[in-house]
Amino acid sequence: MADRISDIWGSRTPYAQHGDWPDRVDLHLLDGVGEDEVNWVQSACVLCSNGCGMDVGVRDGQIVGVRGRVADRVNRGRLGPKGLYGWQANSSADRLTTPQIRRDGRLTEATWDEAMTVIAERSRQILAESGPLALGFYTSGQLFLEDYYALAVLARGGLGTPHLDGNTRLCTATSDAALKESFGCDGDPGSLTDFDACDTLLAVGHNIAETQTVLWMRVLDRLHGPDRPRLVVVDPRRTKVAEAAEVHLAIRSGTNVALLNAIQHELIEHDWIDHEFIDEHTVEFDRLAKKVAEYPPEKAAAVCGVEAAEIRRAAEVIGSAERLVSTCLQGVYQSHQATAAACQVNNITLLRGMIGKPGCTVFQMNGQPTAENTRETGSNGDLTAMRNWQNPAHVRQLAELWGVPPEQIPSWGPPTHIMQILRYAEEGSLKFLWVTGTNPMVSLPDLERIRGVLSQERLFLVVTDAFPTETTDLADVVLPAALWGEKTGTFTNHDRTVHLSEQAVEPPGQARSDLAIFLDYAERLDLRRSDGSPLLPWRTPEEVFDAFKAATHDRPCDYTGLSYDKLRGGSGIQWPCNDENPDGTERLYTNQVFPSAIDYCEDYGHDLLTGAAQERKDFAALRAEGRAIFKAADYVEPAEPVDEDYPLLFTTGRTAYHFHTRTKTARAPELQDAAPEAWVEVSPADAARYGVAEGDLVRVESRRGRMEARARVSGVREGVVFAPFHYGSRAGAGHAANAVTQPTWDPVSKQPLFKTAAVRLTKLADSGGVPAPAPTTTASAPVEVTA
Repeated sequence: MADRISDIWGSRTPYAQHGDWPDRVDLHLLDGVGEDEVNWVQSACVLCSNGCGMDVGVRDGQIVGVRGRVADRVNRGRLGPKGLYGWQANSSADRLTTPQIRRDGRLTEATWDEAMTVIAERSRQILAESGPLALGFYTSGQLFLEDYYALAVLARGGLGTPHLDGNTRLCTATSDAALKESFGCDGDPGSLTDFDACDTLLAVGHNIAETQTVLWMRVLDRLHGPDRPRLVVVDPRRTKVAEAAEVHLAIRSGTNVALLNAIQHELIEHDWIDHEFIDEHTVEFDRLAKKVAEYPPEKAAAVCGVEAAEIRRAAEVIGSAERLVSTCLQGVYQSHQATAAACQVNNITLLRGMIGKPGCTVFQMNGQPTAENTRETGSNGDLTAMRNWQNPAHVRQLAELWGVPPEQIPSWGPPTHIMQILRYAEEGSLKFLWVTGTNPMVSLPDLERIRGVLSQERLFLVVTDAFPTETTDLADVVLPAALWGEKTGTFTNHDRTVHLSEQAVEPPGQARSDLAIFLDYAERLDLRRSDGSPLLPWRTPEEVFDAFKAATHDRPCDYTGLSYDKLRGGSGIQWPCNDENPDGTERLYTNQVFPSAIDYCEDYGHDLLTGAAQERKDFAALRAEGRAIFKAADYVEPAEPVDEDYPLLFTTGRTAYHFHTRTKTARAPELQDAAPEAWVEVSPADAARYGVAEGDLVRVESRRGRMEARARVSGVREGVVFAPFHYGSRAGAGHAANAVTQPTWDPVSKQPLFKTAAVRLTKLADSGGVPAPAPTTTASAPVEVTA
């Protein structure tokens, strides 16, 4: 196999529209290990949201390699660099293998009984003194469905706290929110096979090539095929996706709504819309048409910093599509009008009637491998199985399932998002926070403030992780966790494909699965149902899965037709899977009926400008009842505009070689060597303006903090500074991009803003002939600067 660090996407296997994506098996084994020497154990990749099927190679009780599962519908045997190499982190020498308790200011080793006794005693004390609102939980996008469901039942049904969120708040909270606003419920409607059938792709703020490398392989194979799809890309950077585009709109960060309104203006103006679909299957078209009439391309061009002719050209490509797939990700989600912008992408899909048919869909993409599960299970800002927290009947259903009184489940207001949880901790009303499988001391915005919150003596901080991190350094108790490959469970990707991951090896030392830890905690707190039986009666992951299945009955994410046995041996299966759809459901809304009935929908919607939640009567007034909802929005300037002191826009993002905060990928030699340090990207024009050359040490400074790294002169838009967010203090002083970002959030999804901080740039030192440590194989490739 070729070097998949330098050749990220591997060899091409071109195919035609409506064809089947050809097989290609990617494999990586440790040197000296042959395929015939290993036992293969079924799993799937947990290092991006694509959810690629893979097999784990085991020899002598150790993971020695991986290969793509050729039968899997998601990847047909392919794996990206993170999937091929990231598993090596499991055997890293610095794995946490023993619980630790902070004594006299230092973390010292302890037994499990000691650690769990401390946690349970402090929990009981805080509950007695301050009640359940003093306890909070912050989880990950990389645990398994079974872990999340146990935590949701424990926190919401047992303790009765609304303070439970996932770090999916940082990546896909807007996906969740926008799908609910437009369709009445979460759940991406399309299938990855829609990329095989489409003739046009619209990618808004979505660097597919690096965030979902295997999906980009699929798109590349279509682009190299006999009937190449047309591609429109919206991104301030010249990514590999943008390089392949017919139209690349390199807009100013934070102006998505203005651009998308102008595209909708053109679609309506030129009658590139499906009148029959709109009349029969949507509501609020007239309101949308009136709003976007105010956004001719010239107006959007002035706001976005692109040519009006290019906006018209993009609209013509979209308007002439016969089969359109639209996608968006962090470039939409991590901005001040995140939900408003994502809804405009949904609107484009609805205007064209491009939903429920092969090659016709919108993907509100996920950023993490099990992000969908946090939403389905209720471990973030939702109730279990896509129930509506404002609907008393839905709350009663959960109460009956969990055997608790309905009033035990906090439903007087929306579940609390992480930035609000931290505000409560900052103010002192939240006294206990349990962080599981995430590293907020790198991933959250305005890191100096986050450090101040998490290091308070009055906050009792528990952290479960597999490795020492910037966050475990602050904990009062650290619990060592089993990783993927060391436990069994299921997880669901962005096109609703459910995979089973079997335990391949034993976890090191005393590390335990997250499920085992939560069950132990619930038992020590003696959490019980109304009939006196244990609240969490399960002992195996399969028992938890079966309990969650029961909770999904007759809900959009219906798992009742799935089982561990059914998921073994072949491909992953898409929900809903039930008696009506025993083999799963490839795409939703094929009958053009949407889950917007008032007694069934997951949410009653919001005001996109203020975030104010609509009530049942407001939603009833729409008379959606099975129809999709057009959501109109005005463009609003970012709350922190550039000025003379801070004249540049700062945006963060990912690289193909690292995932989230590098907790795993930094411990895989090939991935770490490919991108060992943080860097800062500037355009050639800005480099000339500030006297910066390739490799120079620069400082990026906002009103909150600063980062220092070497400069890469790249294809980023003029006036925009880019840095990867993966690096924290353990990677080197000053490398944390989130020292610079804003502590504010989108009004609807509550997703923090990472894309529009106002900054200034200062050169600190010459390069000495050393280039920036940025990859040259990705969007971070250097550009040739001419005098």
